[in-house]
Amino acid sequence: MSWEGQQAPDFRLQDQDGNEHSLADYRGQTVLLYFYPRDNTPGCTVEAQQFRDRLDELKAYGVQVLGVSRDTVKSHRKFADKESLNFPILADPEHDVLKAYNLLKEKKMFGKPALGVNRESFLIDEQGVIRKHYAKVKPEEHVDEILQDLVETTES
Repeated sequence: MSWEGQQAPDFRLQDQDGNEHSLADYRGQTVLLYFYPRDNTPGCTVEAQQFRDRLDELKAYGVQVLGVSRDTVKSHRKFADKESLNFPILADPEHDVLKAYNLLKEKKMFGKPALGVNRESFLIDEQGVIRKHYAKVKPEEHVDEILQDLVETTES
């Protein structure tokens, strides 16, 4: 399924501070909604650090970053504190948003099938339409890729 051009599924989730966020709250802003497998794992930590360190560059393009994983609010609080995160990370322990974006996939863990979370992101415009779907995310390069797309969009 191609997500680009589709209305982004709305949601209501709590962040690391227990504050509720919905996609509708961000109408009129560009949102980078990124999904990651788990707090405090190597790739997820690198990705969060990249967003933290380059948030001002993204904000210069009017982008609000929201992270989502199936971890709990409590887990997110510890992760956000440990990594000094400066953006909301949203808890989806019931998997409602992960399912809406079709990001729960069967994977192999220690040779056995397990339900895992795909690392994917969505750049959502001011009207809530998905403008870019990043299906193959490399944590170390993802922010560069997003910024390049924002530069190209601005220039055209």
